[in-house]
Amino acid sequence: MTQPRTAFDGNSPAQTERWVLVATILASSMAFIDSTALNVALPAIQQSLNATGSEVFWIISAYNLFLASLILTGGSLGDILGLKRIFTGGLLAFTLASVACALAPNATVLIIARAAQGAGGALMVPSSLALLSAAFPHERRGIAIGTWSTFTTVTSVLGPVIGGWLASAGLWRGVFLINVPLAVVAVAVLSQVSYRDRRNPGGLDIPGALLATLGLGGITYGFIQGPETGFDSPVILGALGLGFVALVAFLIVEARSPHPMVSLQLFRSRTFSGANALTFFLYGALAVYSLFVSLNLVQAQGYLESEAGLALLPFSIMLILLSRWAGGLASRIGPRPLLTAGPALTGVGFFLLALVGITSGPNDYWTTVFPGLLLTGIGMGLTVAPLTTAVMTAVPVNSTGSASGINNAVARTAGVLAISVLGALAIVVFTDTLAAATSGIEMSAESRQALLVEQAPKLGAATAPPGVSETAHNEITVAVRIAFIETYRLVMLICAGLAWLSALLGFALVEPRHRLLPEPVATG
Repeated sequence: MTQPRTAFDGNSPAQTERWVLVATILASSMAFIDSTALNVALPAIQQSLNATGSEVFWIISAYNLFLASLILTGGSLGDILGLKRIFTGGLLAFTLASVACALAPNATVLIIARAAQGAGGALMVPSSLALLSAAFPHERRGIAIGTWSTFTTVTSVLGPVIGGWLASAGLWRGVFLINVPLAVVAVAVLSQVSYRDRRNPGGLDIPGALLATLGLGGITYGFIQGPETGFDSPVILGALGLGFVALVAFLIVEARSPHPMVSLQLFRSRTFSGANALTFFLYGALAVYSLFVSLNLVQAQGYLESEAGLALLPFSIMLILLSRWAGGLASRIGPRPLLTAGPALTGVGFFLLALVGITSGPNDYWTTVFPGLLLTGIGMGLTVAPLTTAVMTAVPVNSTGSASGINNAVARTAGVLAISVLGALAIVVFTDTLAAATSGIEMSAESRQALLVEQAPKLGAATAPPGVSETAHNEITVAVRIAFIETYRLVMLICAGLAWLSALLGFALVEPRHRLLPEPVATG
């Protein structure tokens, strides 16, 4: 994607750089805090809104669905209509949607508001770095992006702690309200910049955006609602069929469009294709891991939300400590060794987490949950920067913007699809396991029906139905924990398999260092 030429008038260069840097850091921090804090707060949200498991998956997926579908379109809109205009519009839309999330009276409203957040984020996220690049001259751009990256990484680390603390205090709605003061300051700061866009004429791939949204939406709906509605339902089969057809049509449209969202010619590079395939499987596993580990800690292991937020810190800390070093090493030896070792270690971390049964809570943390979280953080710390290196060095310089956007969209799409597919599997497995675990418990047929039909879709938040004896209530509570742990173990083993598949793809498809410089790719 060609970056728009931009003029900043009425400010000294130092003032312009300072204001733009602060505004983009604040805006990006909103998205990072939301995504990391929300996973820890989800158990509290589920309990407060009496949400089912499928609704919990939608709370996560609605945001990622619209962000993944529209993020490349958002970048194009910045080129066509002006970076500052699109950035500010996305920032305001994200903030208003955040307020709607905080005020949501039920899960349905929260899901709709999260979808609106995703659409706002699709405008805000790509324009953020583009605006930063436009404000800083080439010789200082690296320092600016490094500063931006440092602050956004810190907010990512603080997110689970903040989310856990707010949830433990019964203030989960504050996770969304944090965005309001950040947005007010960001808009006020950006208003200090006298800014004139020189827009690039170009087309907008509206058919591509619509087909991507329809395709991902159909598949996501089909898998998330399938366990409750039944996969043999005409509605579910229709949604899945429509989703797959729309995605095929999307590829056809992109191949023929004069202004495609996704330049398919970039995939002629073996390394670019391999890096994105690796991204798809690894980041899909990572999205599922982030959700299920948080649910496990709070709902099955008895952690407070604040304790769960602190428990997840080793992952973030190792990611921060290793990313810079791994990026430098990838520049010297090439990304392939690290893109083999990193996902492989991440898979081992997932495998260790799958071995953890019912524990005594935080007292057993260091010998149960900590080793898996630590190794997962080490694996991702070895992967993230080399993956960026592989993506950027696999395409010509004039295509790096498009390559980065595609890789970002692939990562988001992976999260949407992985949560929908593995979430559906989790509900089915949990229901079957709970039915087996409670088969010997004495209760009426009506109570058993209520447990398996009304409560089981809530996964670890399922409770004994009213009317059962105290003994049966206690036995059902234990059975719910056992069923959730068995489901969690299966999901984490699948995540481990996806990570190891990513390692194989990194080894097989990413070119050695001496073959990474690409030939020019013709643009059509």
